[in-house]
Amino acid sequence: MHTKAPTPAVPPGRALAFIDEAGQRSRTPKSSDHFVMSAAIIDEEHLDQAAECLAKLRADLGRHPGDHLTWKNLRGHSLRLHAAKLLGEQPWLTISSVVVCKRHITQGVDEMDDDRAYLYTVRYLLERMSWLARDRERELTYTLAHVIRFKMETLREYERLLRSEPGCQIAWSSLDARGGRLDQPQRLEFLQIADIAASATFAAFEGDRYGNTEPRYLQELVERLYRRSGNLTSYGLKMHPWCGSTRAAYPWVAAL
Repeated sequence: MHTKAPTPAVPPGRALAFIDEAGQRSRTPKSSDHFVMSAAIIDEEHLDQAAECLAKLRADLGRHPGDHLTWKNLRGHSLRLHAAKLLGEQPWLTISSVVVCKRHITQGVDEMDDDRAYLYTVRYLLERMSWLARDRERELTYTLAHVIRFKMETLREYERLLRSEPGCQIAWSSLDARGGRLDQPQRLEFLQIADIAASATFAAFEGDRYGNTEPRYLQELVERLYRRSGNLTSYGLKMHPWCGSTRAAYPWVAAL
């Protein structure tokens, strides 16, 4: 009697991260008080489901197939709430965000131009995406929504600097060795998911002209936020800086 040979284990596929931001990266008195960068992370075998979700959202909102979905064009609370709720229901989606609380940063502000402020936020996000990929034993590729006047060579140079920095906590072996990519949400529709995630998060922190914020969009996404051993603020919602003043200003974050 022959014993059937065990089926060889199939290695996990890639994870893909699609990254967009909300708010202004600049730190001028007139710029937004917060800058948010969010990654929508999807395992490659679930890309068809992600495309179907976007198609459903377009249909629900009365848009045409293939229309570019952007938060700023979702006019009204109910449309935005529906978009956040639909994404929050998707088990294939993981979101990791970095929230820069610019008015609470007291050191290094004068040294940061727009590109350096942007890249510093990318670093925080790369750390968290790489840890998630490492835990899932996947290789992660990442694509950033193109930012005006930001060049690919600037990203490549920063990646080289990070690789040579002894204290860098990025798990490079879990990231695509070719580095990140830049693309447009109109061409790569999964970046539209990142736009919704970043903008929904931004609305929870950035007050309107009357000082009001809207946390409900983020609350609808809370099940999709990256947690590790129950920890949220070090992984799926990284606050920068996370110090006494920000803990006091945003006490509700700890309850998410």
